[in-house]
Amino acid sequence: MCSQNRLCWGPATLSRKTTRLEDIARLAGVSVATTSRALNDSPAVNDRTKQLIWKLAKEHDYPFRRYMPAGPIGAQGTIALVTPRPQGREGRISDPFFLELLAGVGEAARERGCDLLMSHISPATYDELAAAMNTSRADGVIFLGQSSLHGAFNRLAAGDYRFVVWGADLPEQDYCSIGSDNFSGGRRATSHLARLGRSRIVFLGDLDPPEAMQRHRGYLEALETAGLSVDADLIVPAHFEVESAEAAVDALVRRGVRFDGVVAASDQIALGAVRALEHAGLTVPGDVSVIGFDNVPFSRYSRPALSTIAQDTMKAGRLMVSKLLDHGGATAGRSERVPTDLIVRETCGG
Repeated sequence: MCSQNRLCWGPATLSRKTTRLEDIARLAGVSVATTSRALNDSPAVNDRTKQLIWKLAKEHDYPFRRYMPAGPIGAQGTIALVTPRPQGREGRISDPFFLELLAGVGEAARERGCDLLMSHISPATYDELAAAMNTSRADGVIFLGQSSLHGAFNRLAAGDYRFVVWGADLPEQDYCSIGSDNFSGGRRATSHLARLGRSRIVFLGDLDPPEAMQRHRGYLEALETAGLSVDADLIVPAHFEVESAEAAVDALVRRGVRFDGVVAASDQIALGAVRALEHAGLTVPGDVSVIGFDNVPFSRYSRPALSTIAQDTMKAGRLMVSKLLDHGGATAGRSERVPTDLIVRETCGG
């Protein structure tokens, strides 16, 4: 019988309270030095031996996790994905555009032999951003969204941190961001409706998030170019979700505001608009033309099929991974915009 303070041996078993590095080495049949190197993922130890030692350490509750690599062995590197607390857009993993962007990053990481880690945290301050960097064991971090953290990201760029941000290119920006040409996309969507003869065009979406703000600026410039006046009644707030947009357009119709076109800040917002218009007995595109933004998969399968502004998420993913791994992230690489493209389907005609 074993005493409380002594190591208990059975058939290759240990008392979990007293497991030491020497014990793991004895069970694995290797030296203490080899065991230590394996737990630190040293290239001097082969993968098979590492896997055996990690398995034994896990089985016997040896406190090894702080030594473990961020991802499975054999990867060329590991990239952490962190989603800041959202501003306007919900930032849920189930968000269709988020999934498209995640796929773009994932494919690019796979091409480079890297693993992805999805973080559970949602930073909302500079301290929380810094904590996400300081506690990450990955080679770098991609922040999927700027939220209201532009100033905080600038502060982060002043430190020795390796990160890239998906988002807009903003004035006095010191960090590297990759994002779509939102201004051009908003302008192109609005100009297309104006060319179709639409003269009362709604902009539907939040104005606070940087990307939506730039889409709104493109909308305003297109109205000016087309000789159309800006009407405050046609600037309609809506969150990045179907239900919010549907309620906003319902309210617009009930107020008797006249409009014949909708430029939506996202495809989900556009879908909500179409639903509200149909409930009101209005036809799309007969009475009102609608254009979304994102070109997520459901946009082509909705009825009527949704006209939209496409964002190239595959190219965006490659750019973010490349900036992070090749240029050092925040301070080395310049920000870049991914072109947008108008996809004309059934909701706007023409």
